[in-house]
Amino acid sequence: MVDAADRAGVHLVVGHSHSFDRPILRTRELIASGAYGAPKMIAAQYYTDFLYRLRRPAELDPEKGGGVILNQGAHQVDIVRLLAGGKATAVRAFAGRWDPTRPVDGAYAALLDFEGGVFASLLYQGYGHFDGDELCGDVTELGAPRDSSQRGAARRRLAGLADASEEVAAKAARNYGGAAQVSYASDHLSHQHFGLVVVSCERADLRPLPNGVMVYADDEAKLDPLPPPRIPRVEVIDELCAAVIDGKPPLHDGRWGMATLEVCLAMLDSARENRDIALHHQVAAPAIRSS
Repeated sequence: MVDAADRAGVHLVVGHSHSFDRPILRTRELIASGAYGAPKMIAAQYYTDFLYRLRRPAELDPEKGGGVILNQGAHQVDIVRLLAGGKATAVRAFAGRWDPTRPVDGAYAALLDFEGGVFASLLYQGYGHFDGDELCGDVTELGAPRDSSQRGAARRRLAGLADASEEVAAKAARNYGGAAQVSYASDHLSHQHFGLVVVSCERADLRPLPNGVMVYADDEAKLDPLPPPRIPRVEVIDELCAAVIDGKPPLHDGRWGMATLEVCLAMLDSARENRDIALHHQVAAPAIRSS
């Protein structure tokens, strides 16, 4: 796909990823400004009910790409790569499969090493117990207010279905344009997030939040605020439109996506083979102008 786009002289844009989220991009801008020194360590973690949300059969088949490493790990890896400069050198990972009725990896932990001396820890658990949105201002991943009464709703919904075909039908109904599609009022939206992220720089810790970026500097803690979004995932559409209409090279191009995929595949190999995996197809994060 990358080669075909090059030959055709067109831009290849990776689809939705949480490294599009405006607080993540703003954190990258703050790093690039140099005001807080170079990044040294990144911690990213998220606890969700992912494994019990409605799934197609392929999403529960490890031979067909099922499991949280390929499905959710790509978001987390993309975020960390963008904030660390892009060029990871090695990965060490562990994965957990704890429910035989959903026989794919439902949890992982990984360490990433980057050029320039940055290292990152990644953790994701999708078994539906602790809710990581509690650490993000009680805002859901999609930017809506968290409803604590819905705790366990994914498991209850799944338990009410007779078989896999009913699960597939229920998932289709909740997709865009489906009869059970859920929409959020624009005046109640915050920015999307993917759990807790903290970037430790030489002179501050930076934490993207649904309403901006918290800066924990040497002598103060302050919020670098961001206005709420007009619509969900507007940054994804903006990047696509800029590429198609204005010919602007996208931040998330094909080579960027391929490098993120390499990390995810290496995480699977590392967890299976119990060893470090070297990376060879990484690309640097493009420069971002401060807004």
